[in-house]
This record gives sequence, structure tokens and C-alpha cells, in this order.
Amino acid sequence: MTTDDKIMVLLDRLSGLSSLAVAFSGGADSALVLAAAVRALGTGRVLAVTAVSDSLAAEELEVARRFAASLGVRHLLPRTAETADPGYRANGRDRCYFCKSEVLDVINRVAAEHGFAHTATGTNADDAVDPFRPGIRAADERGVLAPLRDAGLTKAEVRRTSKAWGLVTWDKPAAPCLASRVAYGVEVTPARLHRIEAAERVVRDLLVRAGLPVTDLRVRDLGDRVRVELDAGLVSRAADLPGLAPAVRDAGFHGARVDVAAFRSGALNIEPLRS
Repeated sequence: MTTDDKIMVLLDRLSGLSSLAVAFSGGADSALVLAAAVRALGTGRVLAVTAVSDSLAAEELEVARRFAASLGVRHLLPRTAETADPGYRANGRDRCYFCKSEVLDVINRVAAEHGFAHTATGTNADDAVDPFRPGIRAADERGVLAPLRDAGLTKAEVRRTSKAWGLVTWDKPAAPCLASRVAYGVEVTPARLHRIEAAERVVRDLLVRAGLPVTDLRVRDLGDRVRVELDAGLVSRAADLPGLAPAVRDAGFHGARVDVAAFRSGALNIEPLRS
């Protein structure tokens, strides 16, 4: 099946819904779901809902705000409380299950309160075959739709379609939640999440000032040390910047050893669980 065929399937299935609330993170996948829903249903029958918590970086929230506004879609921002859940805080390999359970319970409740019959996420066909996706199980248990996955759309096809539709998110780098930077087994707390966000902000600014604009950047909290991961071509030059390690420590990682390495998506999934 071609990408165009899959898009036709996507739009046809969405058009059969009475109304839809989209769990909207601001990333490329959920942005395409939101745009497709508007095409299929019109703005009046579509609601964007972004869960706001300590695990969402402020800049990601602003991106989501602007995108929803550009489509003319009503956008709600309920607070969620993942860090109140012991299962989430314990940060085992099933952390995303507890996170998505909280987030989707809140979004489903908001959708129902505002008269929206269905909820959908941006899960794509590639996500569905990733073994480290316990959040998908949480969504399926709650009857949340995954229209991209069900139409067979891969990440590459999401980006191609988004570009063809003129969506600004078409080449947006992946920006998973801040908790994904914390090594499994290290407790997730608001303080840890805030210092990760602060460290990524100051490192990005430092790199830009040094003439090293970065695409992929993660500050990994490994408990006893910090690993700054960034584009492979920038590693050696970034490691030589005298201000990088002090900037990370000043952001909240006081006294920690700071390493610099090439970015690897899902890097913490292949590291041993810490206890």
C-alpha cells in the first residue's frame, strides 16, 4: 500500500467518527493526527488536549500552543500528576505505562466533559513494533485510538505527508518526555525533571553561541553522573568547550561528572537497571 493509500484510509476512518479529542504533544505524529482530524471532521468536532506536567518541557508546550492555534482548533491544557504515582516515580522499565495511564485517564475525562466521543494518540506503525512501548498497552486498555498505526503509517511517511501538507512539524526532532532522560531505577522527581530541562536549555544556548547548532540533544541523568548526548559530528568540539560541564552542574547537577557522547535514540533502554 502506498503512502497516499494509507492517508486515504486514515482520513476515511477519521471521517466516520462523530468527534475526536487528540492527545497532542506537539510532535510530528500527534500533529499529523490533529491536522488529519481537522480535514476529516472540521475544527468544530476536533479538540486538542495537551497534558501539562513536570515531564513536559516548557518550549514543547509553546510549540503545541502555536500549532493548535494555526489550525483553529480548541486547545485544552489539563494538569496531570504522574509524579504522584509510586510506579512512575520508581522508574522501572514500565514507567511509561504509569505515565500514559495517568495522562490518558485525564485526557479521556476532559474529552468526555466537553462532549468528545473518542480520543486518539499519535502512535505510528513503527512505534507498534518497538519492544519498549508499555505506554501503548495503557492506551489500548483504555480504548484510545491510534489512527496512524491502524492505517500503517510509519514515521518516515508521517514526515513526508506532513511536509506535503505544509505542517511546520514535518522535520521536528523527536522530543520525548523529560523522564525518558532518567536512567531506569533512578527515582523520577520534579526536581530531577526540572534540572534536566534547565541543563538542556543552557547547553543548547552554549552550543549556539559557539557556532554549533544542535539537532538532537539529551541530558541523561544517570544518578551518579550526567551524559550529554548530541549530534555525532559535534561531540569532539562540544567536549572541548570549557563552559559545558560547569553549565550542566550549575543547572542543578552539582558536583556530578559530565560526559559527552553521540546521541542514541532510546539509549537508556539498553543500559542495566540501576538500583
